[in-house]
Amino acid sequence: MRLQRAFAVTLFTISIAVSSLAQHSNLNKNQEQVVDKVKGMLVAAKTDDQAKFDSLILPGFYMYDGGKRFDGDAMMKLIKTLHGKGFRYDWNVTNPDVHIEGKTAWVAYVNRGSVTDPQGKVTMMSWLESGFLEKRDGVWKIAFLHSTRVPQTEVGK
Repeated sequence: MRLQRAFAVTLFTISIAVSSLAQHSNLNKNQEQVVDKVKGMLVAAKTDDQAKFDSLILPGFYMYDGGKRFDGDAMMKLIKTLHGKGFRYDWNVTNPDVHIEGKTAWVAYVNRGSVTDPQGKVTMMSWLESGFLEKRDGVWKIAFLHSTRVPQTEVGK
């Protein structure tokens, strides 16, 4: 059962990576930079890297997730707490749609991934997400994100 679950998660992750690369290649350099900032923030959250997270956001950053408003510190504190309880997350930016006007950008994408609970049960999940970024001193920074969970599917019931 664990081998089947591991195989399914691996296959799912590979398919997301291939899909993400194909979609990402349709973007221009500036749009890619916007997507890379969002991906970087997800990696920072996944690895509890507060310094990296803070380097990617603007002062006053906040996000809506799960029907609540979180500032950057509150979001990272929540994720670190969940990691401490044994939960693990796999987040992936897919289908990015990036619009840039001068020094502002908005991005919408599907975050496809999974949540692994402390017992090792993997639940495949997707979120519809969007964000607003601003370019300061030539660098894109995230000002706002919104995340809405879509129906989930379990792997390896």
